[in-house]
Amino acid sequence: MTPSGRAPDRPAGSADEQAAFAVFRPRRGRQVAYGFAALTLVLFAVIAVLLPGPDEGGTWRTGDKVFFVGVGVAIALMLWRFASIRAMPTRDGLTVRNLFTTRTLSWQEVLDVRFSGGDPWVSLALSDTDTLAVMAIQKADAGYARAEAGRLAALVQALGPSAKSPDVTLD
Repeated sequence: MTPSGRAPDRPAGSADEQAAFAVFRPRRGRQVAYGFAALTLVLFAVIAVLLPGPDEGGTWRTGDKVFFVGVGVAIALMLWRFASIRAMPTRDGLTVRNLFTTRTLSWQEVLDVRFSGGDPWVSLALSDTDTLAVMAIQKADAGYARAEAGRLAALVQALGPSAKSPDVTLD
């Protein structure tokens, strides 16, 4: 063992460690959200430009058109936020960024990793009896999601409150 507590054959920045601590992100949901965000911006901008103003015999004023574009921007921002969900593991813990909240946990707080039944994403059972959704690992990603759930469970097992394996139910 080295003074840092690592095995000598695995340097601090080894590929294995980088892969283990890679950020969890959804694939399919992220691509769809970015695509719809771009489409929304274009669609609302085009509609705002094409709305007939008083000069063209319509009733749409400049303020109405700006509001229309603003609604498109608000929808695109919400989709961007959905596309930016992630879970960031470190040696100290896990930061989970979901749609509306961000929560940082120490590994000692995570008791169980669940990904079964009709759950759309992974959930964590916490030591305070709470449950936290990890929207970054989504069932829509199929095999990739199962592999990521397994990687998260391995991190909990290696860094969590006990040496016993967490109960992981896949499918």
